[in-house]
Amino acid sequence: MTAAAHSPLEQFTVSPVLKLPELFGIDASITNSSLFMLLSVLAVGLFFGYGMRKRAAIPGRFQSLAEVTYQFVDDIVRENVGHDGKRFFSIIFTVFLFVLFVNLLGLLPYSFSPTSHIIVTFGLAAFVFTGITIIAFIKKGPVGFFKHFIPEGLPIFIVPLIFLIELISFLSRPFSLGIRLAANMVAGHTLIKVIAGFVIPMGFMGVLPLAFIVLLNGMEVFVCILQAYVFTLLSSIYLSEALSDHH
Repeated sequence: MTAAAHSPLEQFTVSPVLKLPELFGIDASITNSSLFMLLSVLAVGLFFGYGMRKRAAIPGRFQSLAEVTYQFVDDIVRENVGHDGKRFFSIIFTVFLFVLFVNLLGLLPYSFSPTSHIIVTFGLAAFVFTGITIIAFIKKGPVGFFKHFIPEGLPIFIVPLIFLIELISFLSRPFSLGIRLAANMVAGHTLIKVIAGFVIPMGFMGVLPLAFIVLLNGMEVFVCILQAYVFTLLSSIYLSEALSDHH
């Protein structure tokens, strides 16, 4: 068996789990990445369907957890976007749940983490960025939108340079959102895989790396929640800027 077979990066390989015929020249096969994204959507539906099925005045565990999750995202939107953000809450809430459940399912044994791939995280970030940009265009108009990149009171000779810097900073947002999420997922999963490789070779002493893996998995749960929070928080901040009349 080659060393590549034990590579910590092998776990990020996208492979088909259900081969399907091509559709208009595009491979429509279901991969491990798309499968776990679909499972994440299903998990979200089951979580809220089961948790809110009774809608009891005194909530049980699952209903409490569902309500706390809802309230958590509602607080993020309300604090960063304000009253206007209510119209877009359902989209932001959906994004948070999708990122959260994809991240958490990726921690299960023999699972796959789609958010470890930049194409997935960038696609999600680009979707959010494009939607927020369209909202800003509609609310402010073309002149008001581009005026956002020029702070008031600047000398006229420095306006082109500042405009270019601000525009590049604005266009880099989906890349920073996507790279941040993917990098954190890759780093954590890779570290767990590397340490797991020491368990068997160390024999009896392998209990030490095994215990560290248990601790690390607990930390990874926190990272999964944190990254979903950061992604949602930044999306809310960008939305706030799009709805604001000020720079």
